[in-house]
Amino acid sequence: EEAGVCYLYMKTIERAHTPSKLWQRVKLKKNYAQALEQIDKHLEYWPKFLKHKNKQRLTKITQYLIRMRKIALKSRPKLMTMPARTEKRERRREAKAEVAARLDKSIETELLERLKSGTYNDIYNFPMKQFETALKGEAQAEDELEEEEEEEEEEEEEE
Repeated sequence: EEAGVCYLYMKTIERAHTPSKLWQRVKLKKNYAQALEQIDKHLEYWPKFLKHKNKQRLTKITQYLIRMRKIALKSRPKLMTMPARTEKRERRREAKAEVAARLDKSIETELLERLKSGTYNDIYNFPMKQFETALKGEAQAEDELEEEEEEEEEEEEEE
């Protein structure tokens, strides 16, 4: 079998002096029954055992080809390998980025607390837009916390 086409290879003694052409190749028909007849015809004077063995091999190959066609028809997701080194590197980078983000957030909250308490007074000129957005974000967070506490208190009173 080569690229879905079955062949019958027979060793011919007349070609023994040319090893490259020692094997005679006969293309078998696609139809299974006709291919069996071809094997019978070409191996007419060969031992019965070899004929039978070749027919069994043809059966096995045709079943294999049928299975291959069925599998080819089914659509399966293509599996892709992910290089372990790059995955590890990406995980490390993400972890470092998370730590840096937490650090930035903690610094920002600390600065906001100091600004509110008046530690810096009028020493620094902060961009008002960012300062106001930070204050609004913090105010919203406080409002959400208060709402959650109120809901919890209401639930406790109902029970």
